[in-house]
Amino acid sequence: MNATLKSILDRLPEVAKYGLVLGVVVFISFLFPNNVKFKYEFVQGQSWRYDDLTAPFDFAIKKTEAEIQAASAEIEREFSPFYQLNPRVAKTQKKEFQKTFDQQLESVRTDPQFNDVLRHRDRYLRYGNRFLDKIYNRGIIQLATEHQDRGKDFVINVVKGNTIQKRTLQSVWDVEKAKEMLSDSLPHSRLYVPEFLLYTLPETIVPNLFFNDSLTANEKQRLLAEIATTKGAVKKGELIIPKNGIVTADIFQRLVSFREKYEEEVSTHDSYLGVFGGYFLLTSLILGVFLMYLNAYAKKVLQRFSRLIFILLWLVIYSYLVYAIEKTNSLSSYMIPFCIVPIVIKHFFTDRLAFFVHIIVVLIASFLSSLGYEFTFIQILAGIVAVLAIADARNWSKFFMSVFYIFLAYAGAFLGLSLIQEGSFSTVDWSIYGWLFLNAFLTILAFPMIPLLERLFGFTSSISLMELSDMTRPLLKELGLKAPGTLQHSLQVANLSEAAANEIGADPLLVKVAALYHDVGKTLQPEYFIENQGSENPHEKISYIESAKIIIKHVTEGIAMAKKQHLPRLLIDFIRTHHGTTRVEYFYRNFVKENPEKEFDETLFRYPGPRPKSKEETILMLADSLEAASKSLKNPGGKDIDNLVDKIVAFKIENRQFEESEMTFEELEKCKIVFKLLLRSINHVRVEYPSEVQS
Repeated sequence: MNATLKSILDRLPEVAKYGLVLGVVVFISFLFPNNVKFKYEFVQGQSWRYDDLTAPFDFAIKKTEAEIQAASAEIEREFSPFYQLNPRVAKTQKKEFQKTFDQQLESVRTDPQFNDVLRHRDRYLRYGNRFLDKIYNRGIIQLATEHQDRGKDFVINVVKGNTIQKRTLQSVWDVEKAKEMLSDSLPHSRLYVPEFLLYTLPETIVPNLFFNDSLTANEKQRLLAEIATTKGAVKKGELIIPKNGIVTADIFQRLVSFREKYEEEVSTHDSYLGVFGGYFLLTSLILGVFLMYLNAYAKKVLQRFSRLIFILLWLVIYSYLVYAIEKTNSLSSYMIPFCIVPIVIKHFFTDRLAFFVHIIVVLIASFLSSLGYEFTFIQILAGIVAVLAIADARNWSKFFMSVFYIFLAYAGAFLGLSLIQEGSFSTVDWSIYGWLFLNAFLTILAFPMIPLLERLFGFTSSISLMELSDMTRPLLKELGLKAPGTLQHSLQVANLSEAAANEIGADPLLVKVAALYHDVGKTLQPEYFIENQGSENPHEKISYIESAKIIIKHVTEGIAMAKKQHLPRLLIDFIRTHHGTTRVEYFYRNFVKENPEKEFDETLFRYPGPRPKSKEETILMLADSLEAASKSLKNPGGKDIDNLVDKIVAFKIENRQFEESEMTFEELEKCKIVFKLLLRSINHVRVEYPSEVQS
């Protein structure tokens, strides 16, 4: 029972990983459209690749967007806004007129010139009120700002009570026109002192015909909604397009209408479950193949939960981005910077994994996008350029140049596809280039994302490695002060390792920085290591077992120091593996020689390991051993160096130190050649001429 429980608990991390993948599949599947996908692909101007297509049901032919927009523009152009007459204005202003009239009459009561007004007050009041009734009944307009540049023939709808009357601006009075009519009419009023009204009436003339924006908007919306969106129909059994027929503009619109009707007709509840199942199956297949790839070529991703989350997160984020943008009519999926995926992953993993993840992301996004195969082609092509062209993030100018190459790939691919479809530069949708430019601009975000993601997920980028190579860093500074001989040894190992890594395509910066830190544990007892010793050797005062313990301890102490200084786990692995599981041969052999019959635990003389796995770890192990061993040679010649390299490499192979390494024998031979050349240079070995030349 306990064994079964232990077995289940041991498998929990693996089960959790596959559960995470399943969760991603389910999440993405719910983002896909729930309607049946139309099974035909067609492009205007190209031939129909399928058999004769006949209509399985009646359907209306929809108008093109341009036709609907033209009808909308016609309505906008011919539409008459609504101005509403406010009856309360007339009542208010008539009261104001009487008040003003009486005040003015009181002020001129002693003036004999206005005696007629005093005697016939009501007569003057009636005339004023009749004039106000006349102009307010006609309407005095307050023209809206958006209509002030319209001509006199511009037609408006005048709303008066429950009636609507169309009138031109020429036939409508404003305040100035009403006052002008007052001046013109007073001489014909038969009033003895008509000018008296000029002191009272003009002040009471104000607008009472105002723009009604809500009524105008509602009526305009109603008219736009009534625009016919169809133009004719196709009957059941009617031929839509024959095999190899050309997709003309008219046929293209029929096919678009048929596709919409088809998706509408077939999309039932049962079909929804089928569609979801189909998308779920396809997504599962894509991620299943991806897991197979990871298991075969990138096991490190599967081994660490955080790395798997990091990879799957890109699928979730980009799937949702495409889903969200497809729901927004004002945006285009071409703006999404898909190339950020390979750029970022390339800085933490291999080019191959970066491109593979990009392909997976694009394949899933293609199901969510409505842009068709052109979208898939353009994104894959841009991803190839990103993997090949993107420079190290440490070099800003090259990085921006690489982003420019990505934009050129997008622009060229879109232009080529547009010319295939349209056949002319004049019909290319140049507005898409705005989205593509935004795409390239957003791709630059990959640069600041690299250090951010590095800290979130525990990766090590080239930027961090460059920072760690600074000789003023605490561990390197302490190494230089306490163990200067070890520091010189580390610098030589760094040069050897970098050259070998360049030769076989490994990471030269990583192995170089790792070489600087691989022996930091020696700072605790530097005098016990030969490169730091003077005339005295402290090993002569202790036993071989104690000596071996001190030598081996520099690995475990180095790991502890590195962890304390928060060095990346990647560099700590180099400290842990640079001696593998080899023995401290010198002390081991001396102990055996002096105690031939004594039984002892061999692990006392053996490093804890593990053995190197990556190419970079293997290079560092070799470079460390070779640099140290070459110092023991006195006046070495070229053959001495070559024999030393061959001997140490053979010894490592014999002791099975490379059994877990990713390095091939071909790469190992290339490294040996580099080591031989550099060790000759380090040890100042002259070129060996043939004997007949020397004589």
